[in-house]
Amino acid sequence: MAEYPLRWTVVSVGRPLYEADVDLSGPVADYGAHLSVVRDSAVQLPAGLVGLLAELVRRLEGLAAEEPLVALKALADLRYVIAEVGQDAACEAAAQEVPLPEIATGLGTSEAAARTYLNSYLHP
Repeated sequence: MAEYPLRWTVVSVGRPLYEADVDLSGPVADYGAHLSVVRDSAVQLPAGLVGLLAELVRRLEGLAAEEPLVALKALADLRYVIAEVGQDAACEAAAQEVPLPEIATGLGTSEAAARTYLNSYLHP
């Protein structure tokens, strides 16, 4: 694991690091590499679903600007669908005894976050 020591004589409390002329290229590159590994390990969504989600976002954003009440109603309905399907998926993962580390990797998150995510569907 790389370390990036700071010279505290050039860093002011409450002032962003980029204003203190601190080279952030190493940490930023490491973070980008980490995100790439996480993304590559996560379950890949089918292209059709990615397209459908992108279209949904585009349409909801348009509605939010033009017809906010329609957008809010659509989002309320979507919350219901998410809760129902999420519960089904979480129950199926439990029934299939999918190990928590596999779920966390598939979701691209930590085991603690995956457990919280699953529990939000199993125990709403």
